[in-house]
Amino acid sequence: MLFAFNGGPISASFYLHAGALGPLRVAFPDALDADPAMFQTVPNAYAILDVADIVLFDPAGTGFSRVVDGTPAGHFHSVEADARQLVAMIEAWSQRHGRLDSPKYLLGESYGTLRAAAAAHQMQFRDTPMRIDGVFLLGQALNIIEYAQREQNIVSYVVSLPTVAATAWHHGRVARDGRAFEDWLDEVRLWARTEYLTALFQGQFLPEPERLRIARQLQAYTGVDAQVLLREDLKLTKDEHRVELLRDQGQVLGVYDTRYAGPPDPARASPAATDPSGITGPAFRRGLEDLLRVQFGIEDAAGYRSSADIGGIDAWTWGRSTSPFGDWPYMEWIREVMAANPDFRVVMGHGHHDTATTTGASDYAVAHSGWPLDRVRSVYYVGGHMPYTIESSLAQFADDLRTFVGGR
Repeated sequence: MLFAFNGGPISASFYLHAGALGPLRVAFPDALDADPAMFQTVPNAYAILDVADIVLFDPAGTGFSRVVDGTPAGHFHSVEADARQLVAMIEAWSQRHGRLDSPKYLLGESYGTLRAAAAAHQMQFRDTPMRIDGVFLLGQALNIIEYAQREQNIVSYVVSLPTVAATAWHHGRVARDGRAFEDWLDEVRLWARTEYLTALFQGQFLPEPERLRIARQLQAYTGVDAQVLLREDLKLTKDEHRVELLRDQGQVLGVYDTRYAGPPDPARASPAATDPSGITGPAFRRGLEDLLRVQFGIEDAAGYRSSADIGGIDAWTWGRSTSPFGDWPYMEWIREVMAANPDFRVVMGHGHHDTATTTGASDYAVAHSGWPLDRVRSVYYVGGHMPYTIESSLAQFADDLRTFVGGR
């Protein structure tokens, strides 16, 4: 059994459904400037339904799920309460279909990776544990603090560099010198965690000649002029890179997929608020409507809610502590499950061109997780937050899922 869900919080699962898992999928053309209205829904040759039964979870208030009248506002709007409704659904579905003893895997995307961690922990440590065999975390956000890019968190600049560099490579703003992408990116990763980290740690104590040397190397990896990097004190944020890389062409890059580029929206407060990769959203919605009509005979999909209004991200309860000295337990939940369950496995999957959840931060999470490394696998895809929009990445993702649910 594979229980799959998207993020938000809180969104319905139609991205995974229409993009990767269902018997039909939205076919995204290779041309990034193609008209989304022309995208086709096609049979999904990469569906893994031959090796796993898939249950898609739409949290209460999304999809066709509804919150029962009289439920207090915000009742489900916390990491743990949100996970509890997933666990309750898994138990009810498994009982109804005689599948309590079947191998069970969770596939969460984006915020859904927090849901997966919390649900796996709840399943493992109930009074009567429920079988749970592993989690596939796509665009994982367990160490979310490393993604937020607070100015004084120097680790966030280091772990963001591989994504920034991959973006510059894609847009032809770095010297490739005949090298393979992965070999070059390994060089970037090594430099980031050694020379770059050391330089940032020194701050204003860094000698000027060294500052200039680091800026020039950073330019070689990011495609952004060294003078801009010096002005920013060698701290190039992901948003700044999205704005700076193609500034000479009057374009800004996508948030969720930096392969996409377009002019800044003048109605936005800043150029960085523009997200050209957002054009994929309507295509997913139309694909979902095709699926509902073909698979279930639902002609009017107006009742299917893509997301639910939770009152803003600050209205969500992210942890048990509201203290500024509190910590988020997401990584620890996985560690405790792995300690209690010797068969539990984790896959971390990421798109190279996703600035929301970066590959480097995922690598950093694994390095400091305390998880048994022989049961952890990291996989990388060409593409952004939803790499399965690229057919070759979808094929790789499907192969990785097959390996995962096959117990390998």
